[in-house]
Amino acid sequence: MDVDENPPEALHPTCCLASEGTLREIEVNLLECKVCFEMFDSQQKLRRPQNLCCGHVLCQECITALAHPLLRKLECPFCRQLCSVDGTSQCQVLCDLQELMLPRSPSSSASPPCAKKIDGCLASNVKLTATLQLSCAFGGWGTLINPTGIAALGSSGTLVVVHDGEKRIVVFNQQGRKLNSFGRRGKASSRICYPMDVAVAPNGYVVVTDAGDKAVKVFSSRGNHVLTVKDIFQLPWGVDTDSCGSILVSDDRAGTLSLVKVDYGLGMIAHHQTAISDLHCPRAVACCQVTGNTAVMEHPADVAHPTERHQYTRLKVFTKDFHLIYQTDSFSLNLQSTVRLSMSAVVFDGDGDVIVTDSNQGLVCSLGKLQNGPIITPLVGNHLIRPVGLVLLNNMLIALDAGDHTVKIYSSKQDTSPTS
Repeated sequence: MDVDENPPEALHPTCCLASEGTLREIEVNLLECKVCFEMFDSQQKLRRPQNLCCGHVLCQECITALAHPLLRKLECPFCRQLCSVDGTSQCQVLCDLQELMLPRSPSSSASPPCAKKIDGCLASNVKLTATLQLSCAFGGWGTLINPTGIAALGSSGTLVVVHDGEKRIVVFNQQGRKLNSFGRRGKASSRICYPMDVAVAPNGYVVVTDAGDKAVKVFSSRGNHVLTVKDIFQLPWGVDTDSCGSILVSDDRAGTLSLVKVDYGLGMIAHHQTAISDLHCPRAVACCQVTGNTAVMEHPADVAHPTERHQYTRLKVFTKDFHLIYQTDSFSLNLQSTVRLSMSAVVFDGDGDVIVTDSNQGLVCSLGKLQNGPIITPLVGNHLIRPVGLVLLNNMLIALDAGDHTVKIYSSKQDTSPTS
């Protein structure tokens, strides 16, 4: 029998790793601890990948840091299951994968792939060049616990995040240093039970939707309680402010968008009206500071199909006077392209373009101005797990990632590298 001296590539076990882009995706998504962002290393004890009893994988150092020193138990930062340190085991699969691919992996200076596979195929009629690169990441489990909303305090780069910690509101500078925290857990008027979203008014006041207390609560930038708006909401969810400081609040249960004008100096409601009353499970809200347009994200299918991975979502854009000017949904977008977006958070950029996140696929995409029809342009396709909030600030895109409890800053600079 003749022997083929050059067997086909299909027989080589490493042929599937031939793509440098694929190698980079594996390196980032599998061989990196999602708490400290350090690469796993089976040769170093503290960097070894360890299985928790729930199935999630952390490095040994993070397991030690998160565990109670006496009880030797920790809460998984991803599923919150209680796990025993003594019940962990080395993740041999990742150790073997690392040994297989790292000698052939691209250098750390190589840029990440410019296109990302979505639902197993690349969109042929959609521009898939992710133009922004991760330049900084901070937070992590403990600093942030299940964060749900983010906003910018002025143009200085100061960021406000709401999460499930003892003090529900945390203020960071742009480099990730914690500046302040306030809004203690509780149902009192000056406390926060279950924060859903946060916005910052032009005059610096911090506005939080509290689903647990069915209220909107206003604080000064230093954390002093100013006002609690109650008895007009059933389930307040998304919040933003317009250029005059008026508060826009979506009510998921009532199906409304409310406009609340506030006298911040006196701590009083000046005016309240239901601006839109026929919405279906409205959540994320964004107000364009340039045009005054308002975007609202609806989730009408969540109740009927709560376990579907790609849930039906609908985006509506209204004028300053709350007249509908455009709407699109995940189904329509899927007909126009092979990208099936499960839209979640929404913001406007400085030109009035609509930018959305896909919390299922870890994407941030621009849809353009929508009036001319959506043009899907992915802006971020790497390092995101479950983005739930967005801020555009000083030519940077800042994403709140609930998947690993972090704030991630993206810029167009090509010479930056992720830091934690």
